[in-house]
Amino acid sequence: MKTRDKIIHTSLALFNEHGERSITTNHIAAHLGISPGNLYYHFRNKEDIIRSIFTLYAQHLESGFQPYEGEEVDVDLLIGYFDALFYTLWQFRFMYANLVIILGRDEELNRLYTETQQRFLTRATSILSKLKQDGVLVIDDNEITPLADTIRMVACFWISNRLTHSATTEITKTSLYEGLLRVLMIFKAYATESSRPTFLRLEQHYQTLAKNEQED
Repeated sequence: MKTRDKIIHTSLALFNEHGERSITTNHIAAHLGISPGNLYYHFRNKEDIIRSIFTLYAQHLESGFQPYEGEEVDVDLLIGYFDALFYTLWQFRFMYANLVIILGRDEELNRLYTETQQRFLTRATSILSKLKQDGVLVIDDNEITPLADTIRMVACFWISNRLTHSATTEITKTSLYEGLLRVLMIFKAYATESSRPTFLRLEQHYQTLAKNEQED
């Protein structure tokens, strides 16, 4: 792995473990065993590193939430989307935990985030429209985009909600599975009679994963 890529991935790991505000470029350089000057050769400052991490985030949203075509809607297909959501929340949890502050201090990142979220909303709307077309969801056409936006809102702010409305100061995989289960509650409210068993199986799947994480 090239030094630049090592800096990005090491920074992401440190931000997730200790919180972005607690980690400086000196911490990152020391963790990698390189000089601060070597780090600054690749990145001007910490904000520059965060923008590069955001590029990874945007790439994952692009690849993980593509509308499906010509596939049967079953548990495995839906797990693909929900696993992609879980991975996003877990892999970039430092960002979701401090989203308003991170975006507020970097105008360029704020612009990129807004554009990325708009593209995600468009794809999510397409996915929900296809699920309606395939008899999985019952929903009026004019409510599809607001539903996609509501799901996006729950996902984006689940971590900050947990940090501000519970005694926990740490985000765990169990708490993220709880967030996925809340999103599933929304889907079940719009499920057709024939698709409801699929969503119930999906719910049982993530309940089991959450329980297993608690026991580990």
